[in-house]
Amino acid sequence: MQKTVYEDYKYSVQDTARIYVGCKYTFGEFLEEEEILFKFRLVMQKYILPEADLEDTLETHLYYLEPDSFLVKIYRQMKAKVRVVMIEEKKPFLRIGVKGAPGKAGTEGKKRYVTRQLTVEELAGVPPREKERQGYVIQELSVSKLALTAL
Repeated sequence: MQKTVYEDYKYSVQDTARIYVGCKYTFGEFLEEEEILFKFRLVMQKYILPEADLEDTLETHLYYLEPDSFLVKIYRQMKAKVRVVMIEEKKPFLRIGVKGAPGKAGTEGKKRYVTRQLTVEELAGVPPREKERQGYVIQELSVSKLALTAL
């Protein structure tokens, strides 16, 4: 059996307002990565890591986060957002025919992948069964730099 390593989702990017981190990092790799802002790594080590394991990825940690958890409050303080890919089913619509004649239904329940940006509270509010049913894949965690300075 071959082990697949997802290096494409191990990245750190910053702009003037936010830090974006790929969610395939384990907490151990995250804490050692020099490219990630020191303050962000410090907050993760001090508040998040006691509730997690060094071998957990950010993706699994965020996927199974409980809505009433203290960690959700920490992420809210950091103004954290999560980029999620999910399967969405298009709703069928009814076409109206010529001169009021009955029409045909179009796009009957086609499924497609959609990228959404959710807050951590919204993500934690979705039960794991529903996440699994909708095929959630967590790609990225972003936090506000200004909010980090307040912690």
